[in-house]
Amino acid sequence: MMEDGRITIFDTTLRDGEQSPGCSMNQQEKLRLAQQLDRLGVDVIEAGFPIASDGDCEAVQEIATVIRRPIIAGLARACRTDIERAWEALKPAARPRIHVFLATSDIHLQYKLRMTREQCLAQARDAVRLAKSFCEDVEFSPEDATRTDVGFLCQVLEAVVEAGATTLNIPDTVGFTVPSEFAELITTIRKNVRGIENVTISAHCHNDLGLAVANALAAVGAGARQIECTINGIGERAGNASLEEIVMTMRVRPDRYPYETGIASQQLFPASQMLSEITGVPVQPNKAITGRNAFAHEAGIHQDGVLKNPLTYEIMTPISVGVPDSKLVLGKHSGRHALAMRCEQLGYQFDRRALDDVYRRFVHLADKIKHVEDHHLLELIRETHKPAASAAAAADALPAILASRRAERSPAFQVAVDTNPFGVPMPVASEHHHEQDDYLWGV
Repeated sequence: MMEDGRITIFDTTLRDGEQSPGCSMNQQEKLRLAQQLDRLGVDVIEAGFPIASDGDCEAVQEIATVIRRPIIAGLARACRTDIERAWEALKPAARPRIHVFLATSDIHLQYKLRMTREQCLAQARDAVRLAKSFCEDVEFSPEDATRTDVGFLCQVLEAVVEAGATTLNIPDTVGFTVPSEFAELITTIRKNVRGIENVTISAHCHNDLGLAVANALAAVGAGARQIECTINGIGERAGNASLEEIVMTMRVRPDRYPYETGIASQQLFPASQMLSEITGVPVQPNKAITGRNAFAHEAGIHQDGVLKNPLTYEIMTPISVGVPDSKLVLGKHSGRHALAMRCEQLGYQFDRRALDDVYRRFVHLADKIKHVEDHHLLELIRETHKPAASAAAAADALPAILASRRAERSPAFQVAVDTNPFGVPMPVASEHHHEQDDYLWGV
């Protein structure tokens, strides 16, 4: 069922995401994250795999009972015990969905399931019929679809549509496909499966080659209208398509992806942080959208641009994804503009010559340590403030100068022509400088 402007976001953080090594969650943790996913506005929450354990079954049941707006899905293999257990867990849901899967690639059929294509076809059809007897909303996934013979894949999909499936999910289970190939597969399915116009086509992409998000978006361009994804892209092996990356790609580039979702994007960062806190698995610093460096700037040229207009280096606002604000990181690539702003925030305002003096010492320090934190900067200012031994007379006058400044309630340091702002004699520097010089020197 192709609805041009609306993409269904199917979140599987609590199921596929939880299968990441070290990311398992207990019942209360799963419920807490499900409530955040509800606030985020996802359309479908795949709450778990009920047959996996009593605990997972109970977690799915509790989520189905408490969370009422989104569809609540439970995963089941294509067999009676799994499907019955899934329905037992999902019965309290306001909008339940049974998600049935069965591998269809020859490598899985031969080595894992040890069954023929004919047996696979019959089992898929029978499983969907059974699920349909319990629940109106049934999703079917042909596991390892992207390595399945295309003719056989279409045959299986047609059989399950006839049996009552309402969503056909096309999984790139091992992250094998590339965007153009995946788009072609979705197009082929739409052309060759009878009844396909009455169901929703979904994409579930893994990130083994780093292409999960690109593949999911390619599937959307070819007619898929549901994307299966996870917060922070967690999942088996290299993970799943990242929910936040998919949503914000469509939000930032509507010229290329003119689709809407129901996601409240300001809840993306809170969801990311909650998942990290629950699992104890940190988000990589350079992770798109939710990594701590996603809105951080260290290079002087970048910092100068962001201070003048954030749009120079930020294609979305931090607040649009729930991040409090951009962050200017002081390091060896930083420029004077960012340094001056941070000094002002710490209560010190310098004129040009004073700032140059502080900046030279700052760069020397930044060459030795990765990040210059506030306490480093304050110590540097105090050290710079100390008069040189050869300027004892100027040093004697310094306390009076500072007291005068404090009396005026001004943190600014003014500079005499023949001394630096701390009373240390220094050569007179040329006053002829241009902003372009700042730009080239690192601002």
